[in-house]
Amino acid sequence: MRNWTVGSGCCVALAWVLAGACSSNPEKHELTAASSSSTGGADGVAPSSSATDGVGGGFSPVGSSGSGGGVVPCDKPAPSEDFDQDGYTGAAGDCNDCDPNVNPGAIEAPTKNGAMAFDENCNGQTDEVSDLVACDDDLAVDEADAMVAAKAVGICKVSTGVKDWGLVSAKWVLPDGAPPPSDVTESANFHLGHGVLPQFGKVVKVREGKRMLALSSGTGREPGTPGYKSVSGFSKGYSSGQPTGFPKESPACPGDITGEPHDGAALELELRVPTNAHGLAFDFDFFTYEWPNFVCSSYNDFFVALLEPFPAKQLDGNISFDQMGNPISVNNAFLGVCGCPGNPPSPCQAGGKSFTCALGNSELLGTGFGFDSGSFSNDHGSTSWLSSQAPVTASGKTDSVIKLRWGVYDSGDGVLDSTTLVDKFRWIVEPGVAVVTEPPPK
Repeated sequence: MRNWTVGSGCCVALAWVLAGACSSNPEKHELTAASSSSTGGADGVAPSSSATDGVGGGFSPVGSSGSGGGVVPCDKPAPSEDFDQDGYTGAAGDCNDCDPNVNPGAIEAPTKNGAMAFDENCNGQTDEVSDLVACDDDLAVDEADAMVAAKAVGICKVSTGVKDWGLVSAKWVLPDGAPPPSDVTESANFHLGHGVLPQFGKVVKVREGKRMLALSSGTGREPGTPGYKSVSGFSKGYSSGQPTGFPKESPACPGDITGEPHDGAALELELRVPTNAHGLAFDFDFFTYEWPNFVCSSYNDFFVALLEPFPAKQLDGNISFDQMGNPISVNNAFLGVCGCPGNPPSPCQAGGKSFTCALGNSELLGTGFGFDSGSFSNDHGSTSWLSSQAPVTASGKTDSVIKLRWGVYDSGDGVLDSTTLVDKFRWIVEPGVAVVTEPPPK
């Protein structure tokens, strides 16, 4: 248990935010994972600003090196031949064995206006985005089945086995991947930590479809709805181990040591990767009651997004962090939704840091994290919507299954809570994907 006091005008918004993302982000096709009405079709396609004329929705045809370093043209491969080395022969349904991005295991890619459309998944249709069918319209707030809850982020297609991309498995876990607590009371508290929401508060809306996933060290609920507990003091009574690579201290707070994880909740997914996918992306919005009173302290609540296999050159799988290398916590530099007396134009002060609150405080209204919640009579904070992306290895001759775990937990104790919204999962089908977190395009 800890004690705290709130000084006059102690509210927040980061002035130490750096503009931009951790690295440059090339143009890319992004595909949502919602399901279309046609089997193997464009299972949720988000429009893209980039495509070039060529084979396979803008991708270049494959060739093999010949004598003198030339390219042997692809000229009517035999039905039993896998010329493009994508794991499919013509006899197995590959409608263009000259392009590894075109086969029955691919996801349909959108086409730039004026460019030629291609049938990437060989189902006889092109750009099935018009056939998009939402899959999260009627999900219950307290949905217990993790496979069903995955629909809230736009993951609708379930893999039927090898060579069929989509969701392989889903389960509720603790942030370190361990099973939920077995004690009856602790188990009930754990399952209050995840919810499927149509909105969050008065301002924050879903990014796509009709629902989004909420993960919380408190309750994944809106104030005033069944099961909600105040984010100012719901301790659920259990702890867990650290996720792989954690504790990961914030460069912005040298010398501060993160406490033991408490009250965590996480969703872990296994996904079979489409044969033409080079990356994945999703949107999230992190809210924390620890801010402003416990900036740069051991009470450093976290949101983690953990990918396996680890991205190249990373020692762990965390793919969500700010430009300074801070993991997503009370100390991250994206935390700019907040406010305090005199702001604007004056910045707010917290933890020895200056916060501009550049995004204002309206997104906190009705969430339990704003001044209207009645606790402390001041704002707490959030990041607003951010988008993380990371590279993946496409399925082909080698089946590629990845593991993705989203989790939230308190640090040091379970007293003050944090909540993260997750929505709009999509595949990226252009190469050159880097690990990046940045605000999504307006």
